[in-house]
Amino acid sequence: MDDRQRYDRATAALEPPFAIVDLAALRANAADLVRRAAGKPIRVASKSIRSRSILERVLATEGFQGIMAFTLPEALWLVEQGFTDVLVAYPTVDRTALQRLTEDPRAAREIAITIDSAEHLDFLTELGLKHEIRICLDIDAGFLAFGGRFRAGALRSPVRTPDEAADLAADIAKRPGLRLVGLLAYEAQIAGVGDNPQGNAAFTRVVRVMQARSQRELVMRRGRIVNAVRHFADLEFVNGGGTGSVEKTVREKAVTEVAAGSGLFHPRLFDHYRSFTGRPAALFALPVVRRPGPECVTVLGGGYIASGSPGASRLPQPYLPAGLRFSPDEGAGEVQTPLIGQPAQDLAVGDRVWFRHAKSGELCERFDTLHLVDGEEIVERAPTYRGEGQTFL
Repeated sequence: MDDRQRYDRATAALEPPFAIVDLAALRANAADLVRRAAGKPIRVASKSIRSRSILERVLATEGFQGIMAFTLPEALWLVEQGFTDVLVAYPTVDRTALQRLTEDPRAAREIAITIDSAEHLDFLTELGLKHEIRICLDIDAGFLAFGGRFRAGALRSPVRTPDEAADLAADIAKRPGLRLVGLLAYEAQIAGVGDNPQGNAAFTRVVRVMQARSQRELVMRRGRIVNAVRHFADLEFVNGGGTGSVEKTVREKAVTEVAAGSGLFHPRLFDHYRSFTGRPAALFALPVVRRPGPECVTVLGGGYIASGSPGASRLPQPYLPAGLRFSPDEGAGEVQTPLIGQPAQDLAVGDRVWFRHAKSGELCERFDTLHLVDGEEIVERAPTYRGEGQTFL
């Protein structure tokens, strides 16, 4: 029995649209991430999961430790649910949440928040702290070339050099109520960019050369930054990497843990890497509602566009049956999506088409529930953050 038949059978009682997680694929992806991490712990990026039940399953797997949250309200809620060791990976200016953090000793022990400037520190010290706040320093891990005229990597922290990091660490050490416990450097140009893109050999060569040079540069710079910061703080963790760079990042002595999340669900943006091949674990089903022509069907909804720079890579992927594609004139629509291709001939009104989202956790912003499929049956209905009434963005 192929996956499409298995999914159809397991979900026969459900009315689409709905979302599933294939637990066998999730377990396989988790095991592969642990293998690639080579003994270093993996901090789970919650923005790529957005389901408390799935987070619990992953963290029960040996090799995973701690959560990388995306907002402070999310981190506070996770601690209330019993999770520990939560790093908020993006700076926060949420005064209400920060006040809750400073007034809750357990949350203050379990949560670290990220900063990258003295301005952030000024903001925190003006709050009137009742409990010590744990701080993580975010470092720019981007790659620069040609005298800075070329840049690859996310525009995050302005802190780039060992001296800049040391100055900020010294500033933190002088401020009562703040303690520097961690360092974060996310190499998006390696972890989030596939090194085996399809259809353009010249671009592939450019990506690989850029990533190789970036990795060499970052190994040296990150190590020097960590050494400089350790003069002012006893760091508990140095976090780096992401799904696409795990096996590279763990080789660095300065890095104590890696982050990963998207590799657990394996959305379509992670199909083009040489170093690993994941299994699609998170899918959504849409019903066929029309047959406009012999090789065309229309499904209900489907316009689940991923965040990021607009383009075809941000569209969901018609996955099963294989061989369907979007109409070039309509793409993925808000209320209906035409799909064309030979497999459409065998689809009837009422059949399902299975899709993959371009990114990982964003799928959970569309659905209240993830139906967890093991073999040919649904074994659990796991609420998403949305399904638990939690909106953190």
